[in-house]
Amino acid sequence: MPQLLYIESATEVCSVALSKGNDIVASICLEKGNSHTEHLFPFIEQVLAKSQCNISEIDGVVLSMGPGSYTGLRIGASAAKGICYALNIPLIGISTLQSVVFGVLNQQKPEQNALYCPMIDARRMEVFTALFNDTGERITEVENKIIDENSFSHELENRIICFCGNGMAKCKPVIKHPNARFIDTPLYADNMLRPALEKFNNKEFEDVAYFEPFYFKEYVAKKSGIKGL
Repeated sequence: MPQLLYIESATEVCSVALSKGNDIVASICLEKGNSHTEHLFPFIEQVLAKSQCNISEIDGVVLSMGPGSYTGLRIGASAAKGICYALNIPLIGISTLQSVVFGVLNQQKPEQNALYCPMIDARRMEVFTALFNDTGERITEVENKIIDENSFSHELENRIICFCGNGMAKCKPVIKHPNARFIDTPLYADNMLRPALEKFNNKEFEDVAYFEPFYFKEYVAKKSGIKGL
């Protein structure tokens, strides 16, 4: 019955959860952009208090590892690595795209022969994406893709594709194929339970000292608008 702490900070959502065995016993979430610095550690404290669990009793930390927001990923990774290092417990990294898919699979029964296309908002009409099957297994490489009316046209001719994630809404008016489904599912830390337990049982852990989130793109600092900087 492992007790695992979950951190989701890859997008505008700041979410923390704790599981005991196969069940999420406490969770908290705020869908407000740029709030991770302010809320992440208080959320961790609140989830532990709700679970009546001391931080020294957790068996591992599960982190949504990207792709996503550079700043959000960096904050989440710093927190997760600090806890793991201090307590000498394992770090488990879960793809943010896979987490989106499990959010859908946990919410509704899979459509037969359907594919799942999570989309993490990048910029303009660009998203981070990949295709997954109905068991949550990734079947294509992760890519940053500019969406237009021809996107996924070949796959849509033969399969239903369920589009999801925070980049889905801006793509919905563009992808008009009748086999396209659009599912609005929040990106919560709870979504990572199933893949995290599988990795924990298989001892598929990250190297805490050298772990880096999957930023996918290099961070480009914006030029300051303040004269002299």
